[in-house]
Amino acid sequence: MDIKQDPLHSSDANSDETPHEKSTTLHIDDIPAFRNGSVSKAEKMKAVDELIARPDVTLESFAHLDIKKILRKIDLRLIPMLTLLYLLSFLDRGNIGNAKIEGLAEDLNLTGAQYNWCLTAFFFTYCAFEVPSNMLLKKLRPSIWLPSIMVAWGIVMTLMGIVQNYHGLLIARIFLGVAEAGLFPGVVYYNTMWYCRYEVQVRQAIFFSAASVAGAFSGLLAYGISFMDGVGGLEGWRWIFILEGMVTVLVAIAAFFTLYDFPETASFLTPEERAFVAYRLRYDGQDSGTDSSMRVAQNERRDWKFVKAAFLDWQIWLNIVVYWGYVCPLYGISLFLPTIIRELGYKSTTAQLLTVPIYVTASVITVLVAWIADKKRHRSSFIVVGLFFQLIGFVMCISTNSAAVTYAGIFIAACAIYQCQPSNVTWLSNNLAGSYKRAVGMGLQISVGNLAGAYASNFYRSTDSPRYRLGHGLEIGFVCCGIIAALIQIFSYKRINAKRAAQIERKEHNGYTPEELSDLGDKAMTFRYTL
Repeated sequence: MDIKQDPLHSSDANSDETPHEKSTTLHIDDIPAFRNGSVSKAEKMKAVDELIARPDVTLESFAHLDIKKILRKIDLRLIPMLTLLYLLSFLDRGNIGNAKIEGLAEDLNLTGAQYNWCLTAFFFTYCAFEVPSNMLLKKLRPSIWLPSIMVAWGIVMTLMGIVQNYHGLLIARIFLGVAEAGLFPGVVYYNTMWYCRYEVQVRQAIFFSAASVAGAFSGLLAYGISFMDGVGGLEGWRWIFILEGMVTVLVAIAAFFTLYDFPETASFLTPEERAFVAYRLRYDGQDSGTDSSMRVAQNERRDWKFVKAAFLDWQIWLNIVVYWGYVCPLYGISLFLPTIIRELGYKSTTAQLLTVPIYVTASVITVLVAWIADKKRHRSSFIVVGLFFQLIGFVMCISTNSAAVTYAGIFIAACAIYQCQPSNVTWLSNNLAGSYKRAVGMGLQISVGNLAGAYASNFYRSTDSPRYRLGHGLEIGFVCCGIIAALIQIFSYKRINAKRAAQIERKEHNGYTPEELSDLGDKAMTFRYTL
């Protein structure tokens, strides 16, 4: 099969890729790894890497391919399963809030402090294992690693249904944190292996909106399962853990056979489509003003210097403060929303059902914002606006005695919170160049960022009900810190981009080889930060 030199017509779906020197006709079927179906996945990846590194291969070489059609094929194979995995993850993580209002605390004789410790303990192990998990993901293959950790947390979740006291619940939550740690950072990083910078947020939003749906579904499911109280001699809240854990294990088994690893080995893509997707990802992020004779590829090497670079990168640590600005409210709401609504005077079943419209609306807004952000190739404004709406929502909650106004404030805050997560994780991933540094950097952002869950799990104390002024006040403080950090990050990116544009104008990049610029990653003058 020949790759012809038709006019380029797919650039509208690309990020900052630019065609370089004139390409020649390639004969993909002449390459053994593409012709021979019996070669290993490693050999296929090596063949693709060698092909797209050739100087005569440019975007024009793939001009006859329809990128929108290829992306639809990828979406259909990846997004449904990833969405289901994250829905179950968030469902299993937060269902303790539903179990509480169905009698968990009373049956296990938990004090308010003990219940909060069970929530907090989850986050210590959850955060500790996120960076190592992301480092292992590419080495061990996503189709093996992600389903394996899912089986582990499904088993732990099922066993939570038979705990008899505080210590049993605490230990189960600790191990749940270990098992679930790798899923969210792993899936976020996994998406960046398939989609370019300005295609990825809407995909992140679709699977992350599963968190919103999980919130709604959790309330509905808990409402239904609560009627199993007494079945098999078990309380209704135990069945919440047991049934949801068993479903998780079954889905994980299916995921072993339905998840794909990398574009270079995807069986549903043709050989030239694999090469095209890999090419676009390899040169994603390069400044369009760079000389066409110099192609700067994303570095794919696993090297400890990239781990060090991630831990020393100012933008990651600043972005973690932005992350705290919405994740503290996110976990506060997901863990305590049913309880807060019940304390406003609604009975348990009504409280469960009143959480549904909040999460459904948040899900729709999350995907809509992501679609616009990808279209505009912009992230930061959506994050800042979302933080301001959270501020409005929590100010409403803290300043009123009215149950209706409090519910409205929580509604506004939740709708603003959920869209911030895919916006922010995509913003940072857009600005980390080099596959291994991106894996570590995103794991670091999410792991340290999720420590906010440990704080938030102690914000809403039973002694503060029904107004929960301390919890709402602390959420307001974190939101304000997030706004300040986001503004600092925006102005820093603008200043650096302007400086690099001037360097390119002066041709300073000609003093570096493409390999040296590739090693510099997002610190290279040819790289542009996304705003």
